[in-house]
Amino acid sequence: MKKQINSTGSQESLGNSALAKAKPATETVDSSPEEKEVLEIIIKSQNGDQDAFKRLVEKYRSQVVGVAFKMVGDYEDAKDISQLVFVKTYQNLHRFELGKKFSTWLYRITINASIDFLRKYRRYKHESVEDNLHELRENKGDAEEVYRRGLIRAAIEKSLERLSFKQKSVFVLRDLEGLDIKSVSQVMTMPQATVRWYLHRARSKIRQELQKNYPHILERST
Repeated sequence: MKKQINSTGSQESLGNSALAKAKPATETVDSSPEEKEVLEIIIKSQNGDQDAFKRLVEKYRSQVVGVAFKMVGDYEDAKDISQLVFVKTYQNLHRFELGKKFSTWLYRITINASIDFLRKYRRYKHESVEDNLHELRENKGDAEEVYRRGLIRAAIEKSLERLSFKQKSVFVLRDLEGLDIKSVSQVMTMPQATVRWYLHRARSKIRQELQKNYPHILERST
């Protein structure tokens, strides 16, 4: 690992005490074949089966790297963070409650590790929108819709640096990863009302950034 990253997850204080009084959503695990398979792998890993843990890493590596990349904006940094996440997962797997959903727990570790990285290095290095524009123009095989969506996504990713850590985390989990509000509430260990509030603030800030810096992209989408 190229950098030593502080793995202690720090929590920001909520700006709305009324929202903070509500309770987070209760987490439940479905009984799908995939969840049963994951549970079996976790139990084997908790009992010291190294091969089982390797299977766990392979299964969730893309999720972890993907979330870390959306948070920090650099693929190499995201890979470093993923290494730390799986080290922490291995060290704390005995604490994982089998009645909980493993992907939720792993999302939480990944978000916290990414926030700690951003706190320590204070940077966000997504490629410029202009670079993405050039790349998309060169790919003549892409349809116009793919091109338009690519422009919007690149601009949104660039605008993420204007968000607070919690706003960014909620936006990444809900709008980029596609988790529902209940799942985001479980990952972030905050009430659903608070999740919605952070999400509203994040979307509003991103919209303002797009209108200010990339009006030509918004014009394409209307």
